[in-house]
Amino acid sequence: MSDPTLLVLSSLAGGDKHGYALMEDIEHFAGVRLGPGTLYGAITRLEERGWIRPVNSKDRRQPYTITGAGREHLHDQLANLGRVVRAGMRRLENA
Repeated sequence: MSDPTLLVLSSLAGGDKHGYALMEDIEHFAGVRLGPGTLYGAITRLEERGWIRPVNSKDRRQPYTITGAGREHLHDQLANLGRVVRAGMRRLENA
């Protein structure tokens, strides 16, 4: 899975994070290194859709949190992805 939107949402589902922490977490759990342009482009799109929002911080780094709508979207997308994975695995077994 390399869709930056799902990767960012999946990372934030585990807790609030700022940009660098998101990049590190995504690389750790997905093996994908998002560049800054890709990451911040995804963050902008996710904010515009209301799926994440910035949280107050005394630090200069801006943390983000997933919203209820973001959790719902992530759940739906992962459920769809799960169906694709199960179908692909069945087909491989029958090949």
